[in-house]
Amino acid sequence: MAPRVMSLIAVLLAPMVITACAIALLRRSRIARLLGDRPNERSLHSEVTPRVGGLAVLIGALPIAAWHSTTALGLVLGAAALLAIVSLADDAQSLPVAVRLPAHFAAAVVAVLVFAPGWLEGASGWALALVLTCAIAWMTNLFNFMDGADGLAGGMAAIGFGTLGWVAWQASALPLAASCIALASASVGFLAWNLPPARVFMGDAGSIPLGFLAGALGLAGVAEAAWPWWFPLMIFSPFIVDASVTLLRRAIRREPVWRAHRQHAYQRLVLAGWSKRRLAVASFALMAAVAASACAALRLGATGRYAIISVWAVAFLLLFATIEWRCRKSPTRDQETPASGLGP
Repeated sequence: MAPRVMSLIAVLLAPMVITACAIALLRRSRIARLLGDRPNERSLHSEVTPRVGGLAVLIGALPIAAWHSTTALGLVLGAAALLAIVSLADDAQSLPVAVRLPAHFAAAVVAVLVFAPGWLEGASGWALALVLTCAIAWMTNLFNFMDGADGLAGGMAAIGFGTLGWVAWQASALPLAASCIALASASVGFLAWNLPPARVFMGDAGSIPLGFLAGALGLAGVAEAAWPWWFPLMIFSPFIVDASVTLLRRAIRREPVWRAHRQHAYQRLVLAGWSKRRLAVASFALMAAVAASACAALRLGATGRYAIISVWAVAFLLLFATIEWRCRKSPTRDQETPASGLGP
């Protein structure tokens, strides 16, 4: 068997096994008791659940990704590891936004400087750098915002990074492919413990670095010409659209966007009567459909590509309208509590 294929198999399987085994050990450790997620008014769960899954994902994925990485990828993986440390402290004892948000932006700056140094010439280059930095910081946080239902964040990571890894492999961007595939594999190992009913949660130590890497590795693929700029945005659009629309709606209503709530589309569906298993199945189907159509769009001309993107734009509008109608038929009280975290 060719070494390239053997390496691919190792990257596919090892992170999954390491992550699943790490969770089995961590969930019975003192760390699990320290990182227990206690239900509150915002929660969709009713029992204390350890937030050790994300830590296990990074244990399973980062060493293998780093082994196959370039210097640039290694710097970004290191930034993700530092974000995990900050976020682990936040899981254990809530940190103020003034500590966490600068760390998110600092990591985003590292990604932009590493992957797009040639784009920073002149005023337009610095404006682009600012946009990219804010986009990666937003991606870092929105993954955390969407980590609120069994299987949701793990499924998005498995499907999203798996798709990026496959396309990077086809484009012969092998170090980038290895990093994405390792993250997808580790996410599958996490899902073995997180599918409804979840026995562990991801926690900020997992969702924050994964959100950062979704943005940073998406930028890396653009810089390496593995995919166009719109491709990673489309892949992760189920999370991007829900989090962005929810924040915009709260801002328009002059509601405090920094307070915790249960107004995301996925939260409203559960509160309106959907089971967590039904939500997970529907979410996985949506994520897979978006990923498949994004890959199809890569092979089409401009007209076909714009048609696919337009169809999904309309589909998301209809989806939100349907959820709004469904929730109005089954009204629920949306209780809010002060949040230690940033965002909705």
